[in-house]
Amino acid sequence: MRLDKLLANSGIGSRKEVKKIVKAGAVSIDGKQAKDVKTHVDPSEHEVTVYGEPIEYREFIYLMMNKPQGVLSATEDSRQKTVIDLLAPDDMRFEPFPAGRLDKDTVGLLLLTNDGQLAHRLLSPKKHVPKTYEVHLRSGLSEEDIANLESGVFIEGGYKTKPAKVETIANSEEHTEIRLTITEGKYHQVKQMAKAVENEVIFLKRLSMGSLLLDPSLEPGEYRELTEEELNGLNDTQT
Repeated sequence: MRLDKLLANSGIGSRKEVKKIVKAGAVSIDGKQAKDVKTHVDPSEHEVTVYGEPIEYREFIYLMMNKPQGVLSATEDSRQKTVIDLLAPDDMRFEPFPAGRLDKDTVGLLLLTNDGQLAHRLLSPKKHVPKTYEVHLRSGLSEEDIANLESGVFIEGGYKTKPAKVETIANSEEHTEIRLTITEGKYHQVKQMAKAVENEVIFLKRLSMGSLLLDPSLEPGEYRELTEEELNGLNDTQT
């Protein structure tokens, strides 16, 4: 990787600041002064020092966020706030992205990482990684509606959803709440599934993805790094 990326990901500074540090002669690779930020280095093979101190390189970052309403699950947008805008500069420098998007008005568990391989495996249709949502509906569900949701319903494009699991929390015309677990991620899938049984989602929150559970202590918009146990659990989910 390029020297400037390695230094930026190691917390030395922004790409612009790193360029100045290299130009000042403060950076060495295997004891030789570095002269170009475009120089390619391998942190597993080369020792990189700044002012004589070895840097500790970190390649990946894994963040759990409780996504708030009204924020886009995107890396950038010229007009609206994104989940990346909620991150501290020290975390932004790793250039993380959402691993599986949530709609603008959907809240809850969102994984942000720069580990493309992990994200791909989590989102691959072949892996059938379960995702559980708290779903509030406009009206009640009949036994037939629940049976249809669990066996699969037809959504846009004539696609029939894979079997799902429905756990009823409350079911009446005044308040209907379910826990819905699906193993795929079609566009607006939960909302489309509700529409297929002539209902409407009025609140949607993702509670889990595979073994990863939303930390209940996280307020909307807050985030934290995954624990080693949580990360190991995600990797186990994909095997």
